[in-house]
This record gives sequence, structure tokens and C-alpha cells, in this order.
Amino acid sequence: MAEENVIDARGLSRVFGGLVAVDDYSLGLRVGDLNGLIGPNGAGKTTAFNLLTGVTAPSTGTVTVSGRDLTGRRPSTFAQAGVARTFQNIRLFNDLSVLENVMCGGHMRSGASFLSTMFRTSGFRASEKAIADFAHDAVKRVGLEAHALRRAGDLSYGDQRRVEIARALATQPRVLLLDEPAAGLNPRETETLVDLIRSVNAGMGVAILVVEHDMRLVMNLCRRVQVLNRGRLIADGPPASIQSDPAVIEAYLGTRRKVAADA
Repeated sequence: MAEENVIDARGLSRVFGGLVAVDDYSLGLRVGDLNGLIGPNGAGKTTAFNLLTGVTAPSTGTVTVSGRDLTGRRPSTFAQAGVARTFQNIRLFNDLSVLENVMCGGHMRSGASFLSTMFRTSGFRASEKAIADFAHDAVKRVGLEAHALRRAGDLSYGDQRRVEIARALATQPRVLLLDEPAAGLNPRETETLVDLIRSVNAGMGVAILVVEHDMRLVMNLCRRVQVLNRGRLIADGPPASIQSDPAVIEAYLGTRRKVAADA
């Protein structure tokens, strides 16, 4: 029996007024997959991400997570089902510590009632300890253990990116969607990020989908790459085939040159 997709999107489309942002997009991710999604500006990548995480409801099509149809459900429902994401623009609570930011992700799964929280019952205290312990592990995994108690807003841009990933991991996801995680990073920070993504994918078995403009990062990191152009999927395959695909070269670079991983 074939392994079930952790996330399975079929025939997704989204129309805004007269603009078709995404047209008949499909995706299947299994445990341990590490895939990329690329395309020129305005290709519909972020809209596709929003459709896959419940931020935007599709005009047509379905999204299932671990066999459960979540089409049109709220982002919180997607997160509780095991779908986590980061955003192009960092969204941290700057005045909270690194650990407190990461614990916010864990609280999504706590299930504590208003009364247990108000009266700090034994169940509430046990839940808070479990969340804190898991948050500590997430902070350690992204290499920020020494900064756990620092104010998040005082960290470097690259470290803030890692806090975002740690917070996503604190939700205990089965799928992690990273929206331009290398944006604004210098080469050394990008290298650290790539190592982190590989570690999360291999060490935790989390399926990962990466949207990026950094072609070298995508081609060297991902095992499979999808290409969107004007909202439509024009290619889907291993990096080697994507690099030499004429439709990709024309749409993404506007030239007959090969899409190089080391350029």
C-alpha cells in the first residue's frame, strides 16, 4: 500500500476579482520529503502557501492533511493538524524572550481551559512544564540555546529567522512550509540555515516545502522542485531536470541559459 501523503492538495485555484492568482495547483508531500517551490515574481507562490495553510480559502480544489479534508478551515485548524509555516516578513514578539516566543507555538497544542489557567491547577502547571521543555528542545535544535532568555528583538536578523523556525517546530508539525527563509541573510547565515533545514528534515522526519528566490539554495537543498508561472504549475521534478527544462528557463530567467545551481 502506498504511503499516504501528509499533505495532499488537488486542483487548487484562487481568483481575486478578475485575477487568477493560482490555477489548478496540486501538491503531495510525504513524511521526510524536502521539496522546493520556485517561480518569477507574481507567479503565485505565496498564494499557494496561503492555500496550503488555511490563510486563504481556495476558489476550487481540496486540501487534506493526513487524510483529513481541511478545505476552507481556519489556519489554527491546519496548525493543530500538523501544518506549520514561517512568513516572508519575520513575525516575532520582540519584547518577549526567545524561549517565550517559541513557547507561543507550544501553547497552540496545550488545550488548557480558562479556569485551569486562571487558577493554575496542577494540570495547567504540568502542561506549562511540558511546553517549556519542548520549547527548550526546539531552541537547542536551531542552535540558540545560549540566547534562550534574550529579548528576541535584540537578536541578529539571521537568528530571528531561526527563532521563527523554532516556534514553528514547537507546534510539533508533520509539515513545515518555509516562505523565503533565506531572505535578507548573508552567505554564512544562509549556510547555517541550510544545515538547519536538513537537520530538521532528517532528524525529525518533518516534510518540508521551501519557497525561495535563491536558486542555488533550492537546487542544492531540495530533492524535488515545483515551478509556478502565472499561477500555473509548469514543471515538477528533481533539480537536474528543472535546471534544463526549456519552459522553466524561459519563464524564470527569460533566457535560454541553463538554470544553474552554482551561479
